[in-house]
Amino acid sequence: MALRGVWQLQKLIVSYCDWGGSSRGIRAFMESQLPTFKEKSPQLEVVTELIRGQHPHLKGFYKNKNERVICVKNMTPEDILLHATRLRNALGRKVVKLKTRHVTKHPSVQGTWTTDVKF
Repeated sequence: MALRGVWQLQKLIVSYCDWGGSSRGIRAFMESQLPTFKEKSPQLEVVTELIRGQHPHLKGFYKNKNERVICVKNMTPEDILLHATRLRNALGRKVVKLKTRHVTKHPSVQGTWTTDVKF
């Protein structure tokens, strides 16, 4: 995703094994869908990395010095494309868990309204 017109994902590393069975999907992804993915996102540097004896993974490096790693073992090429697109569209920020389901500047003194209120 672009923040103020600048794409946040700088580099995507596709790591795979040329022998292992868990890398079968990512090898098919690299042959069929990776070239079109590179053409659709020219701002992105895509690097393939051969790591023998390891499960395949996607590693994304963002402009704010964060990185995300997604394991893609035993996935289909369509699922791997979905994960690569999600890495490209993400901002690279850490996920923050909210304490409540609603955020407000002026919380209610009486509490939050629910459908289980009995009069």
